[in-house]
Amino acid sequence: MERAQLLNAIIENAIDGIITIDDKGVIEHINPAALQLFGYSREETVGKNVAMLMPQPDRARHDSYISNYNHTGQKKIIGIGREVTGQRKDGSTFPFRLGVSEVKFSDRKIFTGFVHDLSREKEDEQKIKSYTEELEVKIKERTQDLIKLINELETAKEVVSEMFEKEKELNQLKTRFVSMASHEFRTPLSSIQLSASLIDKYTLKQDVANVEKHTAKIRNSINNLTTILNDFLSLEKLEAGKVEANANWFDIISFAEEIAEEMQLISKQNQLIVYEHKGVTAQVYLDQHLLKNCIINLISNAIKYSGEDTMIQFNSTIRENELTIDITDNGIGIPLADRSNLFEPFFRAHNTGDIPGTGLGLNIVKRYVGLMDGTVSYIGEEEVGTTFRLHFRF
Repeated sequence: MERAQLLNAIIENAIDGIITIDDKGVIEHINPAALQLFGYSREETVGKNVAMLMPQPDRARHDSYISNYNHTGQKKIIGIGREVTGQRKDGSTFPFRLGVSEVKFSDRKIFTGFVHDLSREKEDEQKIKSYTEELEVKIKERTQDLIKLINELETAKEVVSEMFEKEKELNQLKTRFVSMASHEFRTPLSSIQLSASLIDKYTLKQDVANVEKHTAKIRNSINNLTTILNDFLSLEKLEAGKVEANANWFDIISFAEEIAEEMQLISKQNQLIVYEHKGVTAQVYLDQHLLKNCIINLISNAIKYSGEDTMIQFNSTIRENELTIDITDNGIGIPLADRSNLFEPFFRAHNTGDIPGTGLGLNIVKRYVGLMDGTVSYIGEEEVGTTFRLHFRF
């Protein structure tokens, strides 16, 4: 008797719900914890089918589970335990862990279910899941911010590196400029000073031939200085972004013939500039000013680096909206080792000797041609003579 009272006291005061049913699924006993969990009174549950504590579709299937076990002995939950869903009196549902034990008592079979509410655990799991998802979102955002920051740092690094390289290149250009200017300016100025002094001397002697000789030297030196200054001015405008290409339609033949006539006037003795055009049309769409500067620069080089009694070939060809201009001379040529640096500013080939020049001309030509979306290249493999080609699409 005392053992029965003790057992009953344990069941009645258990934290988890304890429900006893017969082999038909009818509730025989339910403890206070289970009543509180499901929201029923003892009178509302005892004698009722335990399926009343289950939501659909488990409610409709429960009796078949018991019947199937009674006939086959196949256990689906007895002695195993699993997570199921219960339904309260107010219709709300909640998760709980159910463990079922089979007890044979007084020649009959009863089942005892132990109900452990999982609502708090599920809420905690959901909170942890939400926290985890929020954390993942924050990590993703922070990662994206970090990637963005790294990219910005890389970009800044590249910009600084590029600025450093430009600064380094600028310092090299300044060094070349000082070296070149000190030489190129000194030579014609010295020549002007000496020729002016000799003119005074020959004037007293009325030596007209020598006076003309030295005035020609002065004019030549002044031309050299003017060329140097023009190159510096062109380079400064290019560096400042002040030069733009303004294309228009014009006749390349009349344009080129005019240049050839102008350049013939400053050519050396018996130097001949021959112009020839090929193509069924003469109309091109380019910037005349920039193109003229390019051609004059290349023909000037041909005159400067070729000797007397030589021919300079100046050709233009138009085929299917493409213009090609070739300027060929029979001068000193360009050493093979120097050809890769031809278009670098202040660069001069090693065989130029005392021939005056800034080393800026070809660099300016390349940049002018680039503004017109064209190309300039050195053609040929011969050691003597040069051919430069300008190519444009319009």
